[in-house]
Formats: sequence, structure tokens, C-alpha cells
Amino acid sequence: MFVSSLPDLILKMGTKEVLYRTRSMSWGTDTRVYTTLEQFRRELPQCLAEGKPRVLKQNRGNGGIGVWKIEAVDRQAPAARVRVRHALRGSQESEESLEEFVASCAQYFQDGGRIIDQVYQPRLTDGIVRCYQVRDRLAGFGEQLVNALYPAAPGAAPADAPQPGPRLYYPPTRPDFQKLKDRLEWEWLPEMCRVLSIDPAELPVIWDADFMYGPKDASGEDTYVLCEINISSVYPFPDEALIPLAEETLRLLRARRLSR
Repeated sequence: MFVSSLPDLILKMGTKEVLYRTRSMSWGTDTRVYTTLEQFRRELPQCLAEGKPRVLKQNRGNGGIGVWKIEAVDRQAPAARVRVRHALRGSQESEESLEEFVASCAQYFQDGGRIIDQVYQPRLTDGIVRCYQVRDRLAGFGEQLVNALYPAAPGAAPADAPQPGPRLYYPPTRPDFQKLKDRLEWEWLPEMCRVLSIDPAELPVIWDADFMYGPKDASGEDTYVLCEINISSVYPFPDEALIPLAEETLRLLRARRLSR
């Protein structure tokens, strides 16, 4: 039976833990992992005391389920009350005690689950770039204003926060994304394979990586922060990806036939 990606590969690169395991790469940022509820309860207040909003992500999930933006109401008392917002469409910012929030996250640790903690990226308001891959070859781009964790405008009600925009699709030749394409194909993918002990020949036939905009560098150029990798359910994708996807699938099937 031929499938795009096998379960062990999904565990290596298709869960949120990939953000923690590749945090030292140049697509990484301040990222932590909580493997037990007790660790989460003990260490989250210490993290919030640093004063920056955090984004908490359950290890496996989609559609914003189990993804939360959180920050301390009072930095001097980070274990007291927090402002939280679920990334699930239609959710609104609310305020509650940290203990209440921690207790509500117990479900994410069931069956060996964990929570990945990534510092919030202020340029989220500039949107997210999705890179569609056919194995190690970039086959197209998606771009979307993913507003699920946008703050409302100053003085506005939480319900007035902007809603997500449509995802737009582009060919791999889009001029302003060529530096991102080159870094992904020539730097980040080989490094990721080394860090995660992945044979590049085993990369999925179709997968994608979402990137947020990081702070601009000293020369004013964009930097990028990995948001997540999707490998177990990737559709739709740009029309331009159809031909390389079909070609790669046929190549693999022919190789399998010849090896028998």
C-alpha cells in the first residue's frame, strides 16, 4: 500500500513538538515543552513573569483547537489572573485565574500528550505564509491573514477583533518569496532532516510548513518563524503543485514495481 507519510514520520515532524525540537534552527524562537500537568502548573507562571505573551499548542490538533494565547494580567503576580484567547474560530478573549486555565488544559496531557509553548509573534497581523512541498521541492505558496489570535484594537471590545481572511494561492515563482524558498530548500530542510534523524528520501509526497513573520533583521529584510508543519492531511494546495505531485507519485510507484 502506498501512502504519503508513515506514522513514525508524522510523529517526528507532523506534531507541534517539531517546534521545540528544531528551536535552535534559524526558523526557531523561544520555545518550551511541558510533558506533564505538574510541570505545566509549576513552570508556566515563571514563563509568564517574563512579561511576553505566549502561545500554547497541544501536540496534536488542527483548526486552532487546543491553541491558546495567554499573558499575565499583572506581570508582578503571574500566578494570579491571565488573559486567554482560544484560536478556534469565533473565540473571544477572556480573563480567568491561572489555576482555572491550567486545570482546563489537563486534557492535553492525556495518553502521553504535551503542550508546546512558543513566544507570541507580534507580526502575526501581517499574515502567515504556507510553503507547499513535494518532498524536498517547493511546489507553491499560500498566504492568509490568520487572525485567530489577533488582539482587538485599543479600546474595542474583544468581540471586535478582526476575523481570518481568505487563503490565497501562488506559484513557486512568486518573486517576493524567493528568499524564503531558497532558505527552505537549501538550508532548513537539510538541517531539519539532520536534527530529526529523517532520511530526505522519506519526506512526504505532499506536505506544508507554515511560517509567521519574525522581526525584521538589521538590513530590514523579513525573517520567518516556523508555526507548524502539516503532513497527514494536506489539501487544498495550489494548482501548480498538481504536476510535481503526480510526477513524484508516479516515480515512486515505478521504482517500487522495478524493485519487486
